[in-house]
Amino acid sequence: METLQVKQLNKLFKNLTLEESINKLEDEFPGQRLVFSSSLGLEDQVITDVIFKSDSSIEVFTLDTQRLFKETSDLISRTEDKYQKNIKRYLPNEETVNNYIETVGLNGFYESVDNRKQCCYIRKVEPLNRALQGAKLWITGIRQAQSDFRQNMQLFEYDVERDLIKFNPLLCWTTDDIWNYINQHETPFNELHLTGYPSIGCEPCTRAIKPEEDLRAGRWWWESQGGTKQECGLHITRTEQ
Repeated sequence: METLQVKQLNKLFKNLTLEESINKLEDEFPGQRLVFSSSLGLEDQVITDVIFKSDSSIEVFTLDTQRLFKETSDLISRTEDKYQKNIKRYLPNEETVNNYIETVGLNGFYESVDNRKQCCYIRKVEPLNRALQGAKLWITGIRQAQSDFRQNMQLFEYDVERDLIKFNPLLCWTTDDIWNYINQHETPFNELHLTGYPSIGCEPCTRAIKPEEDLRAGRWWWESQGGTKQECGLHITRTEQ
């Protein structure tokens, strides 16, 4: 049933604009919980702009890992002030975080991939799973150009593990498309994007990139790159990790 619905949605939304897609979602999922997870990146700010301007009931939330850049935290406030709408924050479990710090160390993720994945799970994946409970549709800002792993993703997908439909409305957008929208609509964005940070995560795990590097090369830069190495686990299944 879910596979058939996903195929129908991919066909139905294929030629719609972002604004048309957001407005049509509630017609396709009447009375159901629709959520958008924002990492406050450029793509996510574009989607937030459309959702907040549309007066949609779609819930916008973010994962406050408690290790964000100051610029990212400031952007949350600036965005809420501009649209006079709230972005719901989901925090990691305090006891689990303290346990990790006591056993692995505050920055123990530098020591091994397993440690890093555990930290990502505690600060991102588990809070995301909580945020998605009861949701029928999960909207993301994923783009194919961001990494090789994302090349094979579809506009609509069925997330088997979370039992919901995932919508990636900006999948085929280019970086120029994103910036053109932001400039045209005066959408708030993270100032770090102007200093070599195309992809921004937690402060200890993100660096600026060189001009010739991949867009996500600044994420977990101390690990080998490629495949799912540039993913924190939010958008991959257990079998893909």
